[in-house]
Amino acid sequence: MQKKNIFRTVLVFALVLMILAANAIQVSASNPLAPKTKTPTPTPITPTPTGPIPTTIGNIIPMPVSITSTGGSFVLPSTADIYVESGMAELTAIGQYLADKLNPSTGYGIQVLTTNGAPPNGNIYLTTVGGDATLGDEGYQLTVTSNLVTVVGYKPAGLFRGIQTIRQMLPAAIENVTLQPGPWKMATGTVRDYPRFAWRGSMLDVARHFFSVADVKRYIDLMASYKLNVFHFHLSDDQGWRIMINSWPNLAIYGGGTQVGGTCTNCYYTQAQYSDIVAYAQSRYITLVPEIDMPGHTNAALASYAELNCNGVAPARYTGTNVGFSSLCISKSITYTFVDDVIRELAALTPGAYMHVGGDEASSTTTADYVSFVSQVQTIVQAHNKQMIGWEEIAQINGLSASSVAQHWNTSDSFAPTAVQKGAKVLMSPAHKAYLDMKYYRKTQLGQTWAGLINTQTGYEWDPATIVNGVSGGSVLGVEAPLWTETIVTMSDIEFMAYPRLPGYAELGWSPVTGRNWNEYKVRLGSHGPRLTAMGVNFYRDTVVPWQ
Repeated sequence: MQKKNIFRTVLVFALVLMILAANAIQVSASNPLAPKTKTPTPTPITPTPTGPIPTTIGNIIPMPVSITSTGGSFVLPSTADIYVESGMAELTAIGQYLADKLNPSTGYGIQVLTTNGAPPNGNIYLTTVGGDATLGDEGYQLTVTSNLVTVVGYKPAGLFRGIQTIRQMLPAAIENVTLQPGPWKMATGTVRDYPRFAWRGSMLDVARHFFSVADVKRYIDLMASYKLNVFHFHLSDDQGWRIMINSWPNLAIYGGGTQVGGTCTNCYYTQAQYSDIVAYAQSRYITLVPEIDMPGHTNAALASYAELNCNGVAPARYTGTNVGFSSLCISKSITYTFVDDVIRELAALTPGAYMHVGGDEASSTTTADYVSFVSQVQTIVQAHNKQMIGWEEIAQINGLSASSVAQHWNTSDSFAPTAVQKGAKVLMSPAHKAYLDMKYYRKTQLGQTWAGLINTQTGYEWDPATIVNGVSGGSVLGVEAPLWTETIVTMSDIEFMAYPRLPGYAELGWSPVTGRNWNEYKVRLGSHGPRLTAMGVNFYRDTVVPWQ
């Protein structure tokens, strides 16, 4: 194939020699995952607190279900391409995603080609042929030999997850967006992998502070690199309303005009922009779950439409950070017309199964009114063919559906066991463990402290299936790390608070409990320092992690 530029190959090789001459690069010859013979042997990931695992096959986050190391290597050649089975446009798109990740740093001009059988040596092969149903929709088997890299998934989503492992098995420089010298070597072996929990997500609050479409996409991309699969989009609160609702346009036009600290110009997403974000997440096999918080956290809506207030008077817009002072008027029929219109329009734009209705910190609503309101909202959500998810207070309603989900967040007095008793599932986001807006340490410049301090170790050392008494096993839907933005203003701030903690939450949601511990994990995480740097992530270099 003559599509590769010979001069470019010679230039890359020359760059390699220059860098090797200028830097005394020491590469450990020992490999704790490699067997002494060439016979493939399943190798458990064991704690290595004294230093990083030399081969990248042992540094994968989230930790895979099983790894078999064969002690060799595959070097991606300049002639490499990505092959997928013919007649499957979805696989071609996945292959192009990988090519787009590899081409800037390698300069190889990797193309996506189709085949009806095994491709030539020296390439990457993505296929669902022979996929193992026991791996589930997101599972995969990645096999690296000295000649070929193959990912087999039961479903396309599994191939996409497997691609993230390929990225992590290549040198960290692969993540650069400029030409790098290589060589692009991967350790040989097999990774067999699938997730522990169905829901592994993060929430981004764009109501306290607004973030652009580009920022939201950036966050989704970073989530995808660690196999997270749900993006919870907090679209409304006291400080701002961030999505255009055509039947109630003043919500966005007026209610979207403020944020914490002051005014905000055009701080909402059009429905076209929202749909673009939804599609972007889908292309990364991430489900978007929109949240419209109610009956509390509604000052932006109350300020936009006077008729939503019991006294018929619209309050001023709000730019502070206090909570619990606002409430929709539970007794007015127009309130439910409003809710129905908002849910209807959002449901039509959102292909995912869930609609998040908030329900937390409704201090200005009596318990009786709250129960009545949420019960009616659940019916509205279901009428639009969605499942209701809300913060755990929704478990108080008598008719909580088994299809609804309660999101646990309280540090005490949890409603999660009540939800389980009523047959519903629970999503785990305990504030003292999983809130990304909590400071790492007392002197951290960003974040809050009301739920406690959460350094990287604290955020990692808990189990979603055991943290709440009365909520375990199949009752746990998964784990989610919310990022509230009272103190978060820029994309750099988002990255600082989310990384390095978010990869740990990804592991809590994906990896088996057995063999997982902080002393082992911190070494793997430390090896991702150069990778996060190459990705341009403004991560916090927490001192409890031995960064490379």
